[in-house]
Amino acid sequence: MTLHSMTGFASGQGAEGAYTWVWDIRSVNAKGLDVRVRVPDWLEGLENEIKTRASKKLGRGNVTVGLRLGRAEDCKGQLHINAAAMEAMLAAIAATQAQAAQVGLQLAPVRATDILQMRGVLEQATAENESEHLVKRLLSEFDSLLADFINMRASEGAALHAVLTEQLSRIEALTDAAAQRAADREVQIKETLQANLARVMSNSDGADADRVAQELALIAVKADVTEELDRLVAHVAAARKLIGQGGLVGRKLDFLMQEFNREANTLCSKAQNAALTEVGLELKTVIDQMREQVQNIE
Repeated sequence: MTLHSMTGFASGQGAEGAYTWVWDIRSVNAKGLDVRVRVPDWLEGLENEIKTRASKKLGRGNVTVGLRLGRAEDCKGQLHINAAAMEAMLAAIAATQAQAAQVGLQLAPVRATDILQMRGVLEQATAENESEHLVKRLLSEFDSLLADFINMRASEGAALHAVLTEQLSRIEALTDAAAQRAADREVQIKETLQANLARVMSNSDGADADRVAQELALIAVKADVTEELDRLVAHVAAARKLIGQGGLVGRKLDFLMQEFNREANTLCSKAQNAALTEVGLELKTVIDQMREQVQNIE
């Protein structure tokens, strides 16, 4: 399996009989999957079916599907009033006027044209079988559009794969460099601790040499970065495995980046050495850059 980006775009257009249409589907990053559909209300079942099909193919992302549908003027059917919608609108108007009267407000008279312009009151007469046929055709085209959209996200995912692989190599190289700096630092720490021990013992009458040595040993242990470096090596291996595995690995990689960042922060806090601190800060920079890229992965 390959990596997929959560960002993508695809569009398409078609025509049949008196109808023409334009599709577009786009997505941006999100923690989960949110599919929003904008299609004409009178195409019964189209919105729900689009959501179902998209949800089966996509794992994460804020996805928006839009359909703009047109019909030739000379082929348009007759207009008719939706009785239920008209009744609901009239009831709402009456209730509004009654409430306004209770507080002494005089509302302007409502004209018939105002009511007819309200959503759902005036409808285009469309034969039921014509609507069903159109929905089937549109869904067939949507499947092709969705495939193009997924292919685009896969192409962006391939580019992300290359970027992440390069960043992991940099993290690995910096981890090796940090290990070398830490080894070089050991001599410096040993000499510093020995000098501090000698200074303390020469200026403290009756001091317990063993106790002082234990305290200095604890300081040395707290400065040790071996575990942090080992975990960074393990995190690099885990990230490479996930990237190679592909599929819906974005959440796991995002969690792993938090672990990367935690080890780099601890490394910097324990460094006590300019050269090691420099490597630690560069590690943090690369990890932050990688985390930004991981945010795009499905």
